[in-house]
Amino acid sequence: MTDGDAPLHAIRLIAENRKGALRDIATVVADHGANILMIHQETFDSGPMAGLGELYFEYEEAPDPGLLIADLCQIPCVCSAMACDPFSLIYGSRVIIIGGGAQVAQVALGAVNEADRHNIRGERISVDTIPLVGEESLGVAVDAVARLPRASILVLAGSLMGGEVSEAVDRVKEAGIPVIALNMAGSVPDHADLVVTDPIQAGVFAVMHVSSKARFDIERVKGRRF
Repeated sequence: MTDGDAPLHAIRLIAENRKGALRDIATVVADHGANILMIHQETFDSGPMAGLGELYFEYEEAPDPGLLIADLCQIPCVCSAMACDPFSLIYGSRVIIIGGGAQVAQVALGAVNEADRHNIRGERISVDTIPLVGEESLGVAVDAVARLPRASILVLAGSLMGGEVSEAVDRVKEAGIPVIALNMAGSVPDHADLVVTDPIQAGVFAVMHVSSKARFDIERVKGRRF
C-alpha cells in the first residue's frame, strides 16, 4: 500500500523495442489517470524475445485497472500486458549488505535468520548482498543504494573503509536510508548511524529496524557502538 492506503497495482508489459513505444504506453496510462510510482525497463538482444522489451511499472489511482490493461493491449507495439503483484508485496523492504566476502556472509547470516522469523508471521523483508573490494568500487556501490527500489537500510561489512566510501555513506543517509557499519578501521564508523562489532548482530539489528512489528528503532541508539 502507498501513503493514504491507496491501492498499489503493477503491470508487466512486453512490447516492440522501437522509438515512441514508451511515449505511447505512457499516454494511455496518463489517460486513465494512473500515477506511476516505479518503472523498470529492459530490452532483449538475443533469444526468442530478441527485438522486444519488457516494461514493469507500479502505479496507483487508476479507477479501472482491468480497462487500463485492455487499452494497453490495443497499442500496436504492445505484444502483451498482464497485472501482477507489486514487488513491495512480494519481496517487501530490502536490507542491503555491502563489503568484504567473509563479513558480508556473517551479516547476511544474522539478517536472513531474523528476516525468516518476521516473514513467517506475514511480513516481507528481503536481504541483498554484494561482496566488493577497493575504495572506488565500494563508493560507487554505496552511492547506488539510494537509487535501489525499496532499499530500507544499508549495512557496511568490512575491515577497512573510508575516503570515498564515507562520503557516499553521508549521501545515502541524506536520501533517508540509515546505515549500520561493523566496528572496522577507517572513517566509515564515524559516519554511520550505528556501529556494531558482531556481524551477525548487525544483520539482526538491520532487519529489526526494517520490521514493522519489532520494537527496535535505530534512531533511539543513533551514534552508539555495540
